Amino acid sequence: MTTPELSIVIPVYNEEPGLAELFDRLYPALDALDTSYEVIFINDGSRDRSAAILREQFQRRPEVTRVILFAANFGQHMAIMAGFEQSRGAIVITLDADLQNPPEEIGALAAKMREGHDYVGSIRRQRQDSAWRRYASRAMNRLRERITRIKMTDQGCMMRAYSRSIVDAINSCQEVSTFIPALGYTFAQRPTEIEIGHEERHAGVSKYSLYSLIRLNFDLMTGFSLVPLQWFSMLGIGISLLSALFVVLLAVRRIIVGPEAEGLFTLFGIAFFLIGLTLFGVGLLGEYVGRIYQQVRHRPRYLVEAILEQKE
Repeated sequence: MTTPELSIVIPVYNEEPGLAELFDRLYPALDALDTSYEVIFINDGSRDRSAAILREQFQRRPEVTRVILFAANFGQHMAIMAGFEQSRGAIVITLDADLQNPPEEIGALAAKMREGHDYVGSIRRQRQDSAWRRYASRAMNRLRERITRIKMTDQGCMMRAYSRSIVDAINSCQEVSTFIPALGYTFAQRPTEIEIGHEERHAGVSKYSLYSLIRLNFDLMTGFSLVPLQWFSMLGIGISLLSALFVVLLAVRRIIVGPEAEGLFTLFGIAFFLIGLTLFGVGLLGEYVGRIYQQVRHRPRYLVEAILEQKE
């Protein structure tokens, strides 16, 4: 297989119902671009027939199809990392397998990359998600931008294009947990964004629960910024000063007025607030310590069971 211009990286996890439709739309869209390409599917430990269907597709189009089979489920971002490490194209485009981002938009991202950009993000036009997901996404986007200074209008859209140099830089990182679009943005010198279409999920259900989305944003903020720790330090200094002033106020009141008979529940409320704040700080420190713990173990980020590709 010669070096193609485009590498399409698609993580797959329990997508059996929608893979046939994906193939029917993806390959014609790529053939219509009249350029060389490869499609890299990464089966992320699916429990349905996704792996078998990917094998069949490889046998149909072995000249442009490669399949990486994980030994277990390691997560979407580790699957993309595996695709990046195996990719050969000058332009690498990530795409979800659920058809919420139309494969027909690949040409628009490739055209934008040819204008000289090294990173092209995407903004979903007329999102078909539920209202709470849209509002939660906007809120997390604003919070993430304030903390990390990474400007991604729509961080939840995985359809993005990366230059070869950006992909090589990402591959050189050995982080156990990372958010690939943000990592790519930090390396990019000429990033840009374009609007793309958005459709309802063709089949299956979302793999991201509310807890998963919260965890993802925790990883993003603690992986790219020390601002949460710095904010907490400043908050701790402020509360310490207020607590000192409160103690002085109580001492002056005791001298002037005498011992205080009431106010016990007020003191309890203040104590509980400070205890809660302390526990939050311990948890925040735990996030950073946990990332260090994962990193120093030097365990493999994922295990590959097999790679299906046409030998040169």
